[in-house]
Amino acid sequence: MERTEERFSEKTLALMKEAIAEYPRKESAILPVMQLVQKEKGWVSEASMRFVAELLGVTEARAREVATFYTMFHLAPVGKYHLQVCTNISCSLRGAEDVYRVCKEKLGLEGRKQVTPDGLFSLEEVECLAACEKAPAINENYRMDLDPAKMGEIIEGCRRKGGR
Repeated sequence: MERTEERFSEKTLALMKEAIAEYPRKESAILPVMQLVQKEKGWVSEASMRFVAELLGVTEARAREVATFYTMFHLAPVGKYHLQVCTNISCSLRGAEDVYRVCKEKLGLEGRKQVTPDGLFSLEEVECLAACEKAPAINENYRMDLDPAKMGEIIEGCRRKGGR
């Protein structure tokens, strides 16, 4: 299998070095380094996982384990507005399926994880966002106590902002 080399900006590389310096063992910096990868690239590709593994002296399998375990990491390109809707039990009991359904309808998407043709939105059903007390919730920056009408307003607000 041919390897593609992943490249990052000097700024990101410097931030990665700073993150690594914060830990007594460089492999402990895997989460902040992956977050920097995603911040620059928008997602964590296989090439990025290989880069992180080499940088931190861990196996590619370890880098992949981390990237695939956390819902905050995107393993494929996502839209500018990436909507993660929790449908775990707490959110489900408070209407998450209706919120998710409205997202799919308003965005014209099918399946568990897709991107709109214009690349503006992506939608993902996730298991837990750790905001059970204010269910249902979306995204890691938390929009909580949602209902279908509020969700529709959020989507329309994002559409008005567009690519800005």
